[in-house]
Amino acid sequence: MDSAARRRTWVVVLLAAYGVAVAVVVLTPVSYSRIVNGIAGVIRALPGLDFFGSGWVEFAANITMFLPLGFLLTLLFRHPWYGTILAIALSAGVEAAQMVIPSRQATLRDIVSNGIGAAVGAFFAWLVVLRRDHRRARAAAEPAPAPTD
Repeated sequence: MDSAARRRTWVVVLLAAYGVAVAVVVLTPVSYSRIVNGIAGVIRALPGLDFFGSGWVEFAANITMFLPLGFLLTLLFRHPWYGTILAIALSAGVEAAQMVIPSRQATLRDIVSNGIGAAVGAFFAWLVVLRRDHRRARAAAEPAPAPTD
């Protein structure tokens, strides 16, 4: 198995593990409101952040949760927009599934925050990995300098 195929296998394994973890968080009938409200209370206690409510904590948590998805999907498909669009579609599917789960609420805001997270993750994958690979390929394609006498 060549290096690229090995990397692709690792990305798929990481995506599967990530998918299981996220499914447990988003599809179980558990309310995280106590945790979110507690974090919001701590942040509001800081000087100048009294406006920071639980909605902002949840928004930031959704961004953070989908950042790895955008990163991994971009590595898998080798294109940042494919990963971002697929992550947004998956987010919409999760929100649709949450409509029938007790103690869960489906919101458009969650889809937006998940999409932002996926886009940031895709950008990081593009910036760190794909650009590096592109530079390596370009350097390998350049002819070697001619020897000078």
